[in-house]
Amino acid sequence: MSVAIRDGALEAVIATEAGNQVQSLRVDGVEFLWMPRERGQLGGIPLLAPWANRLDGDAYFANGRRYRLNPDVLDLPRDANGLPIHGFLAFCEGWRVVKQDASSVISRLEFCRNPRWMAQFPFAHTLEITHRLNAGSLEIETAVENHSTEPMPLAIGFHPYFQLTDSPRDQWKLSIPAGRRVILSDRLIPTGETTPADPAQPFPLAGNTLDAAFSGLTGDEFIAQGPSQRMAVRFGPKFPVAIVYAPAGEAFFCFEPMTALTNAFNLHHAGIDAQLQHVEPGETWRESFWIKPRSEKPESRSQNSE
Repeated sequence: MSVAIRDGALEAVIATEAGNQVQSLRVDGVEFLWMPRERGQLGGIPLLAPWANRLDGDAYFANGRRYRLNPDVLDLPRDANGLPIHGFLAFCEGWRVVKQDASSVISRLEFCRNPRWMAQFPFAHTLEITHRLNAGSLEIETAVENHSTEPMPLAIGFHPYFQLTDSPRDQWKLSIPAGRRVILSDRLIPTGETTPADPAQPFPLAGNTLDAAFSGLTGDEFIAQGPSQRMAVRFGPKFPVAIVYAPAGEAFFCFEPMTALTNAFNLHHAGIDAQLQHVEPGETWRESFWIKPRSEKPESRSQNSE
């Protein structure tokens, strides 16, 4: 099942039966989301939960206890090094639309009802996501309600795949509003160290690739700029970490809002500041990020150049 919402020239399509992913975001018919050709590959705007990015093994710590994953009852996505990656909800069924109007839709997932999911992450909770179009932006608001009797560690995020169709990748430039770049191991796991982010902005993609983590976010917009198209993404303050992914040979880039660093459960247990947040029993965590695509019409470009 897919749900279409619209506000003026901006329209979005959300696949509620495929992980509640946004699979299309158009302005005046121009598509700003990249989707893969093959099923089972990430694209659009998937949710990464109950952990985002990688764990450094098949076990993690929460509230001082060590929990093991249970791959016998659920196939877990893994990266090239065999590490569990991106949780297991990106393509899941079970989302239920609870409210919808012309420009917004609210969907809910009761994680705690699925025993195979609870066998991996035994914190009973409910996820609720609101997709809302307003003033030329798509707001994605996430609410996490903890039904457990213990604090629930929160290390989730989103992995938006954006594209600009006005030019080849080598003409795109990225602005990354962050003060620190996180140092990663050869397995892309944070070491606990950071370095000042490159102050040179905007960052040209021509001849460059990125698969990097950033902290010390300023609150300004992440921006990708082409000759006539522009994508701006703003994170709410409870998304203090960003992954920026722009691999070579691919016509997409990713500005990824994260509630914590990669492998945050285990880094936090080791005494490293991983920006890990917790949802207290009976409490609800809530935060948004905003996506604003813009496509300048040819007549506007000619007027601006005069």
